[in-house]
Amino acid sequence: MTPSFGSTSTTDEVLEGRDLSGKRVLVTGVSAGLGVETARALVAHGAHVVGAARNLEKAEAATRGVRAANAGSGRLELVELDLASLASVRRCADDLLRQGEPFDLVIANAGVMACPFGLTEDGFELQFGTNHLGHFVLVNRIASLLRAGSRVVSLSSAGHRYADVDLDDPHFERTRYEPFVAYGRSKTANILFAVELDRRLRERGTRATAVHPGVIATELGRHLPGDSLSTLVERINADLAAQGKPPFAPKTIPQGAATSVWAGVVAEADEVGGRYCENCHVTARVTLDPIDPISEGVRPYALDPERAAALWAKSEAFVRERF
Repeated sequence: MTPSFGSTSTTDEVLEGRDLSGKRVLVTGVSAGLGVETARALVAHGAHVVGAARNLEKAEAATRGVRAANAGSGRLELVELDLASLASVRRCADDLLRQGEPFDLVIANAGVMACPFGLTEDGFELQFGTNHLGHFVLVNRIASLLRAGSRVVSLSSAGHRYADVDLDDPHFERTRYEPFVAYGRSKTANILFAVELDRRLRERGTRATAVHPGVIATELGRHLPGDSLSTLVERINADLAAQGKPPFAPKTIPQGAATSVWAGVVAEADEVGGRYCENCHVTARVTLDPIDPISEGVRPYALDPERAAALWAKSEAFVRERF
């Protein structure tokens, strides 16, 4: 039985007593926030972490403390990866394939949120291209390196509730661009990717899952007005107070990264495979009913296996690769 954790559990609490020596983990977005904390926690428990980042100089500075604090068997190395460039994604994957060292876990952590309209180097809407298509190519290209018993954790968000994927107009060529609608589409894509990846790889012993880390103040919100998070929390707490409920507080970064490591190395594989997790457990509420910003819940379209297969086929067509 998996130990019980919750919304306030931290990475160190989730990993307490775990020896990850001999485990090799790929984590994307290891230059700030959740990526750095995820790498720190895994390395502290003995894992060999390959941290991927677009800006290696920034990642080196951000993870200096991770290497300095580690005196055990774990270690961290950094590789260059720009998810908004398929050429960069393929170079990174090819370098990993040349090394030929297997992985026990991939945590697809990197992403962008609610940015102004833009296109990736390959002409994809920036959030869909970075959050989904970049990871889609990376993970599939290195799938041969995934050991039996390995896992892939795809970081999604409660933001998937903003929108389902639009397979007819994914790059807003005919639809008016809305930053959070685009974010919602990309986060739904992250869940659907995990659903279909899990279906494809489970027979060879690899499971995939999607997680929502929670509401956390990180660089992910850099495109939002400076007071957006505090304004949101004030509004939520006013509503809670009117209902006689205790106030809400955003998660700390160690609390935010906890669900990723829980799903990656603590939870039972059959428990999380093809599922959506938050607060260190699988989300039980699957509904189209209204869900307030701090309550758990996943939209059924994000777990629809037919929708997942359709997105996979469309993604292959976009990147011009078959997996």
